[in-house]
Amino acid sequence: MTDDTRGWVVLLVRLPAAPSRHRVAVWRELRRVGALSLGQGTWAVPDVPVFADGLARATRLAGEAGGEVVTLVAGGRTDADAARLRELFAAARAEDWAEFLDDCGKYEAELAKEIRNAKFTLAELEEEEQSLERLRRWHRELMARDVFGSPQSAEAGERLKQCAAACEDYAERVFAALHQAPGEDR
Repeated sequence: MTDDTRGWVVLLVRLPAAPSRHRVAVWRELRRVGALSLGQGTWAVPDVPVFADGLARATRLAGEAGGEVVTLVAGGRTDADAARLRELFAAARAEDWAEFLDDCGKYEAELAKEIRNAKFTLAELEEEEQSLERLRRWHRELMARDVFGSPQSAEAGERLKQCAAACEDYAERVFAALHQAPGEDR
């Protein structure tokens, strides 16, 4: 199948009204894997293997909560329907990439603040490296579920490289400060 004719997996999720934590757990799992909410209890993803584990986890969570999931393989009835599903999925991925790019900006701003404040400690460097690793994991997850190849993915890859370079620069400053003799100017 080409990307334009790819099928979809549609989940119809029914859960008990209480306690709400079960609905929230299933909702979070489906959102985490990138499922598209089509309405109350109805979710869809392209029918590709990358989504299988997340859908299985959501189905297991629903079952453990006394609910059920009916899984259907579907496609648009018309070309316009198929195109609309793809547009909705692409728009959701664009929102994901926008959020990622925003976090890259926050990360770079945080590094710039630490440099301005001359906060050159190993503890701060470790924290910044952990934040960079979180961005890298998030980028891998977004790339995996961006099955239609959003235009924002290339920009996100470049921004991640910039974040890594900024972290490397900060690390060099930290090590220079740590190896500086007392009373020496930075």
